[in-house]
Amino acid sequence: MFVGVLRLHLAIVDARSLKDKRRVVRSLKDRLTSKLRVSVAEVGELDNPKYAWLGVAVVSNEAAHCDSVLAEAASMASMLPDAVLADRATEIVPFGRGGSGVRGGIEDALDSKSSRHDLIDGDLELEDE
Repeated sequence: MFVGVLRLHLAIVDARSLKDKRRVVRSLKDRLTSKLRVSVAEVGELDNPKYAWLGVAVVSNEAAHCDSVLAEAASMASMLPDAVLADRATEIVPFGRGGSGVRGGIEDALDSKSSRHDLIDGDLELEDE
């Protein structure tokens, strides 16, 4: 499993208010989510009408698919009539086979002797030690 993350920095040159900025950002978010089926969130410069930072995320079983989807998202952002794509950064993170290669979080909690749980018939039961 792979998680691809794209950070977009948009300069919204003609925006005079946050309302102008929201119109541009909402339009891009709607197009990205409907065409590419990705998750999109505004992640920075929330109070500045001239700039927007967006995070775009996709999950796939192939890194190449993540890369192509994020490249298409960046291409769509670069063709906006009301904004300039000032910067972009992409990262694709592997999560082992089906996520089993990741250590930490819930896997460590399940493996530790003090909080071992077994899933029995859909119910989570605490084992006595």
